[in-house]
Amino acid sequence: MFEQTFKNIDDILHKDAGCGSELDYVEQTSWILFLKYLDDLEKDRATAAELTGKTYATIIDKPYQWTTWAMPKTKDGKFDHNKALTGDDLTEFVNNKLFPYLKKFKTSADGADTIEYKIGEIFSELKNRLQSGYNLREVINLIDTLRFRTHAEKHEMSHLYEDKIKNMGNAGRNGGEYYTPRPLITTIVKVVAPKIGNKIYDGACGSAGFLCEAFAYLNKKDLSTKDSITLQKYTFYGKEKKSLAYIIGIMNMIFHGVEAPNIIHTNTLAENLSDIQEKDRYDVVLANPPFGGKERAEVQQNFPIKTGETASLFLQHFIKILKAGGKAGVVIKNTFLSNMDNATVAIRKTLLESCNLHTVLDLPGGTFTGAGVKTVVLFFEKGKPTQKVWYYQLNLERNLGKTNPLNENDLAEFVSLQKSFADSANSWTVNVKDVDPNILDLSVKNPNKKEESVLRSPKEILAEIKAIDEASAKILDSIAGLL
Repeated sequence: MFEQTFKNIDDILHKDAGCGSELDYVEQTSWILFLKYLDDLEKDRATAAELTGKTYATIIDKPYQWTTWAMPKTKDGKFDHNKALTGDDLTEFVNNKLFPYLKKFKTSADGADTIEYKIGEIFSELKNRLQSGYNLREVINLIDTLRFRTHAEKHEMSHLYEDKIKNMGNAGRNGGEYYTPRPLITTIVKVVAPKIGNKIYDGACGSAGFLCEAFAYLNKKDLSTKDSITLQKYTFYGKEKKSLAYIIGIMNMIFHGVEAPNIIHTNTLAENLSDIQEKDRYDVVLANPPFGGKERAEVQQNFPIKTGETASLFLQHFIKILKAGGKAGVVIKNTFLSNMDNATVAIRKTLLESCNLHTVLDLPGGTFTGAGVKTVVLFFEKGKPTQKVWYYQLNLERNLGKTNPLNENDLAEFVSLQKSFADSANSWTVNVKDVDPNILDLSVKNPNKKEESVLRSPKEILAEIKAIDEASAKILDSIAGLL
């Protein structure tokens, strides 16, 4: 039922003049979904308070509650068509009353870790793009059929929301910003193996896929009340620069079960590395920082090793912000391992000297749909220098793409062999003392895989030269005929 509802909502948004892309569909669906989620959350809290004989004070004032403006009911519980706003009346209320009211929560909330603050943040960052109040009414009616009361309902919603993020990533030119393949994230989390009590961080969290998967990994059925509170409030931390990704990240975590996600809307790289103190550090870093971006000179001044490459700055940030003994799994372009520019060599040196880079997972092209870059995953622990690096090259018998994406079975051998750093046809170990200390080239070179010769025979080369000469002669003849 949920899946068909989402499709129907997209159909309505598609015909509205204010929504032009999959990104708009996700954004607009998100704020309306969030208000329905809040309504269900308030109902659950009111029920819980009633059971203990307490009175529940609602977060949202009566005129702005879902059941007042969005879905008013008659005394017999049926939709009240007379009271329900639609058309211009609805857009007027939403744009000029509802959004300004909800924005104020940012300044009135007790703290950034409260649901009130998140309400204020979300409605400060976006606006209603639906131009037709009649289309908005149709979307509200559909979203009202969705429920967030039971664990099963939230679980289904989280999967559908993930699918929307995935579609948005596929549709956008910068899809990787929003969507890292979930099988890859799940595998990275398994290998890093965070524990309850760890502070887990993603400084480029996008749609918060790493934090959601880490929550799923740790959120077991038999958790104590203390552990549940620890997971809700003191475990997951994220930062995100872009408004839409920030909103989607918060929504994604909420649908996965974290009520007030600790995600901050900020440019992580604007923070000076020298200002990071022990209290700011984390036990676990899980991230896929944006690559290919170029940072301005003033941002580069925050780092000891100056470079315009966004991912290289993030890597410096992650190394610095890890606690001693802290663990990380970070996706990065494979060229980081081999580029010879001074900055990249210096960052590799810092990584190898301050951390144990114990594992490199080499991923095939097409892992990130819509992005043709080759990537690797770096697994490292802070505090001891690297002595040996274990490599695993993921060699698949098929090409990856939208219709044939990466799955967890593809990575099963990697997870199994990585536990003991075993050698195989796809895995091998490199001793750092055997690496040239001047350039520290760590590029993936599988000693077990024979490279196919790309050298052509002299006969083939001569035949191609002859064909080119003949083609050139014909072109010259045709030009001469025109003169």
